[in-house]
Amino acid sequence: MVQLSELIIRHPEVQCFDDLLKLVAKTGHEGERFLEFDVKPDYRDTPRQWELKLETAFYWGDKQ
Repeated sequence: MVQLSELIIRHPEVQCFDDLLKLVAKTGHEGERFLEFDVKPDYRDTPRQWELKLETAFYWGDKQ
């Protein structure tokens, strides 16, 4: 299991929600099985339904 806060801390180059989506999709593709939403992403472009968007990217990657 990977925590969202852990991904954000490990990847300071991620500066917007779209970059975070790509990172989350890559993480899911690389074999992580679970993603825990322990924090809300604090990016200016974070949408209202950010949990759904990240979950979809994690499980479906670029197949969405």
